[in-house]
Amino acid sequence: MTALIQLENITKSFAGVHALTDVDFDLHAGEVHALVGENGAGKSTLMRVLGGEMRPNAGRTLIEGEEIRLAGPTDAIRRGISVIHQEMALAPDLSVAENIFLGALPQGINWPRLNERARALIERLGFDISPRTQVADLAVAHQQVVEIAKALSRDVKAIVFDEPTAVLASGDAERLLEIIKGLRAEGVGIVYISHRLDEIYKIADRITVMKDGQRVGTVTPASTPVEELIRMMVGRPLSQLFGDKPETAIGEEVLRIDGLTLPNGVRDVSFSIRRGEVVGLGGLVGSGRTEVARAIFGADRISGGTMLLKGAAYSPRSPRHAVKQGVGLVPEDRKSQGVVLDMEIRKNATMAKSGPITRAGFFKPSAERSVVERLIRSLRIKLGSMNDPVSSLSGGNQQKVVLAKWFNADPDLIILDEPTRGVDVGAKTEIYSLIHQLASAGKAVIVISSEHAELFGLCDRVLVMGEGRLRGELQPHEFKEEKLLTLSMTGHRQSGTEGRA
Repeated sequence: MTALIQLENITKSFAGVHALTDVDFDLHAGEVHALVGENGAGKSTLMRVLGGEMRPNAGRTLIEGEEIRLAGPTDAIRRGISVIHQEMALAPDLSVAENIFLGALPQGINWPRLNERARALIERLGFDISPRTQVADLAVAHQQVVEIAKALSRDVKAIVFDEPTAVLASGDAERLLEIIKGLRAEGVGIVYISHRLDEIYKIADRITVMKDGQRVGTVTPASTPVEELIRMMVGRPLSQLFGDKPETAIGEEVLRIDGLTLPNGVRDVSFSIRRGEVVGLGGLVGSGRTEVARAIFGADRISGGTMLLKGAAYSPRSPRHAVKQGVGLVPEDRKSQGVVLDMEIRKNATMAKSGPITRAGFFKPSAERSVVERLIRSLRIKLGSMNDPVSSLSGGNQQKVVLAKWFNADPDLIILDEPTRGVDVGAKTEIYSLIHQLASAGKAVIVISSEHAELFGLCDRVLVMGEGRLRGELQPHEFKEEKLLTLSMTGHRQSGTEGRA
């Protein structure tokens, strides 16, 4: 059977450095072919070749058996290939219908007809979104639907999804996977790039692993355990991902919360954390985990309850006040809240604590350089120059810059909200090691994660939230996904006994 798309012996280099070396990849109609590997493995470069954004130095592209040379992205679209990047290419000030047919709008627009065609495409995906709505007013999940509808408007044969669920809540992510299954059933070929291996095992027919610009192999989910897939990606098994947790002396209490209540539905939350502890905050998306973190950091108003920080009454008026009191937060969305993407790496790394790089109010470049060089070495940040913008870095290294900011600020309590979201497996291991370092240095660390294996691999204990309440606490001998989910959803342990933190 002739493949829908074949990439054969694709080689691509930049300034003499090989990004791809003799890579083969094929895609059949009506299948989901996942593409996995660490950041820098060559996945996005290969898909840019397929999407016509880059021309390979060697190799050939075949569509339904015919060898072609793509003249650019428009040529790829004309031939039925659409690439949906993680950073969506939508015009926020235009309507849904205008975005769907952008690039193919006639001079004299029949608006009722255009809106009706847009509505039909959206309903085909199982959604009810007004075609007249401005895209800027849509939730991220609905913007994804517009991107997919735009691809369908072009008689698409193959769609590439690049990290499509990285910024979606779990419910929206599940809905997107259902859409992709529907497209597969209609005969569309899907290339699916994701760091979320659980999604890949749910949806993929085949998985191709890349490493260092080369194809390691192509396997099926049924024949390949996740441990083996990770070993193919990073050269070591799953059991080594979290490393050996160092023996850490548990010290004095850093934070105590009693009866924390927020206007957004969080009610009567009480817990404490000590120096040297890594405490997880688990539960379903929407359970109140992030809201608790923001309240501790002074980003949201508290309507009831008390907090003690290092034994003294603590009522942060703002994030700036929280930082001065010794509290740091790595937010869930690093791109909009954790870093300034267009600002230099060196400025991002020192923005939370500028005292050591100034004297009498004057900036000291040599002191800044020394501080940033130390942070780059200790966190093993891969970069060209500290003067480059953060946007020039991979996702894992962007997250390390966020961590560098707090390593420099040296807080007593640091909260990490989804610390490895959108980060490849290799970079996750390095971030886990940094979290261990924080605990070993006597910091109190709170980790919020939707990846239950991450909570169990990192934490000394896990506090479980559900519907705005703290449902209970899991100790290491209780670390099982079904226990966490049961506690979050029902407030009861599997045995039927009530959990108490």
